[in-house]
Amino acid sequence: MGEGAVVGGMRVGIVAQRGNARAAYLGADVGEMLTEADAEVWYDTETADTIDVPGTPVEEFDRCDLVVSIGGDGTFLFAARGAESTPVLGVNLGEVGFLNAVAPDDAVDAVREELERFRETGSVRAREVPRVQATGAQEWSLTPALNEVVVQGPTRGHGQGVEMEVRVDGSLYTAGHADGVLVATPTGSTAYNMSERGPLVQPGVEGFVLNDMCATDTMPPLLVPLDAEITVRVDGADEVVVSSDGASRYHVEIPEVITLTQAEEPARVAGPESDFFRALNKLE
Repeated sequence: MGEGAVVGGMRVGIVAQRGNARAAYLGADVGEMLTEADAEVWYDTETADTIDVPGTPVEEFDRCDLVVSIGGDGTFLFAARGAESTPVLGVNLGEVGFLNAVAPDDAVDAVREELERFRETGSVRAREVPRVQATGAQEWSLTPALNEVVVQGPTRGHGQGVEMEVRVDGSLYTAGHADGVLVATPTGSTAYNMSERGPLVQPGVEGFVLNDMCATDTMPPLLVPLDAEITVRVDGADEVVVSSDGASRYHVEIPEVITLTQAEEPARVAGPESDFFRALNKLE
């Protein structure tokens, strides 16, 4: 149950894809069903503006019992950052949809099913998926990533990049000049990692993908255990940029040592599982 959730009831947050009126009005339909069923409904501020109702910042959605994301995987990631460990149910509006298993026509019924389950059991159906956490020796940390953490120089390309030394549990994986390095979760293997020629990882495989980016002496991507500690020592430029799911970014003065580990709290994906191989076929 989310922190500060409604005692004896259910609080549901709704996040619709930005700039998509269809998503916002589908969110309103879901919210109407929930309100009629005496659940409390929160809309994120942009969705609320579109349908002209009061809104709540998505950063407060960790206080919900369930968050409904309506759109694509980007919307799901946005909702999940606010939800933290609160389960997120994804409604897919026609994109690839690795995280969004519910079709628009099924959205109201799928949320109703979770409402009924919550009232019967006190929780919704959800599976845990690992997140990766980045921290620095200069005492900073980023919001845990559901897809990937990327460490890279200020710019990419020939003559750019930084000097890196990457270790796994203290053992050297690679060292030299590179545009950067990324650590992807199984969920994120189909995102930035894939564009950097990293492997696809089937859901349920317990490991992180370690993948260097345009290194001078490149190494094959490596699958490491979830409990591995990856350290990235960086030098040779004024700063590096560390990003979590492409959104939470931190500019770090170097030299610096960045540590990447499994986050203490996983993300929780609610509702039915998406068909991984069917979603892969949409990439063609």
